[in-house]
This record gives sequence, structure tokens and C-alpha cells, in this order.
Amino acid sequence: MDINLPLILFLAVAGSGLVWLVDALMCQGKRKRAAQAIDAQFDTLSDEEKRESAQYQTAMERAAGEPPLVEYSKSFFPVLLVVFVLRSFIVEPFQIPSESMVPTLEVGDFILVNKFIYGVRLPLVRTKVVDITDPKRGDVMVFFPPHESRYFIKRVIGLPGDTVRVANNVLYVNGEKMEQAFAYDDNRGESGCDNGYNQYKYVVSYEQLGESTHAMRACKSPRRRPSDRVWEVPEGHYFMMGDNRDNSSDSRVWGPVPEARIVGKAFAIWMHWETLLSVPSFSRVGGI
Repeated sequence: MDINLPLILFLAVAGSGLVWLVDALMCQGKRKRAAQAIDAQFDTLSDEEKRESAQYQTAMERAAGEPPLVEYSKSFFPVLLVVFVLRSFIVEPFQIPSESMVPTLEVGDFILVNKFIYGVRLPLVRTKVVDITDPKRGDVMVFFPPHESRYFIKRVIGLPGDTVRVANNVLYVNGEKMEQAFAYDDNRGESGCDNGYNQYKYVVSYEQLGESTHAMRACKSPRRRPSDRVWEVPEGHYFMMGDNRDNSSDSRVWGPVPEARIVGKAFAIWMHWETLLSVPSFSRVGGI
């Protein structure tokens, strides 16, 4: 089961803030009056004598001391609030869990996602309240697919109103072929690149997608069944595809993504840490 971290963080912020507020409105005044009463009982002592009096210090601590829950809430609330605001409206970190965006993103990459570039959205409900810019063809975008509430990351291929065609891993947008130039062979074996009898290597190519160029990977298998499909992208939707074309569940499977399910734009890799037992690496740090 996926952990809903934004909801957990929101509840932590709301809970700690509520404890702080209730204490300030209902309990803080009582503790202050109790402390004043203790001071009155020991009014014959000087300030120095009060500091040295164990009896005075114990009585004052009992009267004016904050309960542990209040103390922890006041300490954690500002920190939790800052983290919640940053993650909700500015930038949020994600870890890449699958190979669907290879070679652009590897399993274990930790990325940063710009949460406001596509518009300011309310936390949790994701309702857009301020328009800023629209996704562009070629952007690497985080979103929720139409069929589930789990984060996905793919590349924007088709914009609202576009016609997308894929024929034998060659991409056409509005009838225009997106040119591919061979880059290198990728011999890392995966089950997605065999026909049940032989293991074939992947080929990495540079694909021209509008004004941007990116690396994509496809299986070089003469026995793979040819495919030729066409999709019309509805208004308010985006057609998403993984850069690892033969190992990606994307809009070719579950359709275009509604604008309301956009999370943000991935813009940088800040760390690579594949497993808990491995050593974190910063060799892949950089822009996406």
C-alpha cells in the first residue's frame, strides 16, 4: 500500500498547530496566573534566593511548566509548516522506482519537482487556483494517471488537440515524424527485450521532440510484433510516454492524463541511491 505522505504531513501540521492554539487560548493563562501565585508565596525572597531555592523552583515548574505534548507541538509545528508549504507549493523530492524513464532517469535517482510552474494548486485536493504556464512537449512531468492515485513520471508527448501515432517505435505528432538519431547500444538485459527465445539488446537514440531533444531507448528485436496506433488527445489532457519505450506503462495503455491530475515538472537529479545497502552517489546530479 502506498503511503500518502502529503496527507500525513498535513495532519501533523494541523494536529501540532491545534494543540498549540488550544493551549494558548485555554491553558497558558492558567499557568501564568499559577506562576504569579507562586511568586506571591515567595515574595520575601530575592531573585537570587529564588534561583537557589529548590522548593521555589519545583513549585514554579509544576505551576508554569508546559505539558510534553504542548512543548513538542510548539517545537515541531514551525518546522512541519515550512516543510508542508515547500512540498505543496514550491518543490517536492521524488525517488524513481522503475525503469520506465531509462536512459533519462535510472532506478534510485532522487529528483526535484517544480510544483508551481504549471499553476498553484491547493494541497491534497489539487485544485488549481492560479494559472502560470502549461506543460510543453518534451517536459518530464509527474502526475497521477487516470486509473490510480499513485505518482507516475513520464515525458509529455502530445498536447491538447494533438494526434499522436506510434509505428514500430517511431513517433509521429500531428502527422510529423519525430526524427531519431542512433546514439549507442545498451546491452543491459531486461525481460522486456526478449522474444522468449533470444535476448536482444536495446538501442538508445536521440529523438527530436518539437524544440527539444532527448534520449529514448527501444528494443532492437527483429521478432517484436510491429505496432501502429493512433490517439487523439482531448482538450485539457496530455499524452505521456516513458523514454524506455518498450518497458513503460503510459498513455498508450491507459490513455491521456487530465490536466487536473498534474503534479509538477521534474527539473533536476540531486542524488542517486538505489538501495538502503548501497552507498549514495552524486555522480548523476544535474538537470533533466
